[in-house]
Amino acid sequence: MEQRSIKRDIQSLQNSEDAFEQVFKEKLKALHAYAFTFVQDSDVAEDMVQSAFIKFWERSKKMHIHTSVTSYLYKAVYNNSLNHLKHQKVKNKHAHYIRSKHKSLKSTTEEQMKANELQTKITEALKELPEGCRTIFQMSRFEALKYREIAEKLDISVKTVENQMGKALKIMRLKLSDYLMLLLVLSIIHHL
Repeated sequence: MEQRSIKRDIQSLQNSEDAFEQVFKEKLKALHAYAFTFVQDSDVAEDMVQSAFIKFWERSKKMHIHTSVTSYLYKAVYNNSLNHLKHQKVKNKHAHYIRSKHKSLKSTTEEQMKANELQTKITEALKELPEGCRTIFQMSRFEALKYREIAEKLDISVKTVENQMGKALKIMRLKLSDYLMLLLVLSIIHHL
């Protein structure tokens, strides 16, 4: 008997906009309160309920509901709310991922800009060294030659190489004084 009553209620809703509107008005507040317990936002709860009613109306002629309309609507609101929460969780994870990538990219970009600026300053400082001093400095720092090897290649004394390197380092320190901390940090990072 109860099953026939449910079928009759559903058929009357399927065939009558007035009957559907009546159920909408009767159930709206209770379903809204139910949805709110999940989503904790009144506007979103309203969307969950409206979506349940819209789906019910659009599919009612094709559906075979084996429970009451009220049970169906509560289940639909429940499913809509859970789907919304899952979607929000995915959106939040994605937003967090994007923020972390942006920070990482920004940090890497800033480091690269500083490194480029430092390289430009080193090149400028090298150009200001006297030619012999610059040659010895480059052989020592860029070719990793020992003072004795430099002296042999240039046919000068090791003492001359030491003096020229001291002069070069003093000039480079003066020219790059604003960048010494950055040089230190970059050299530490490079060795990690």
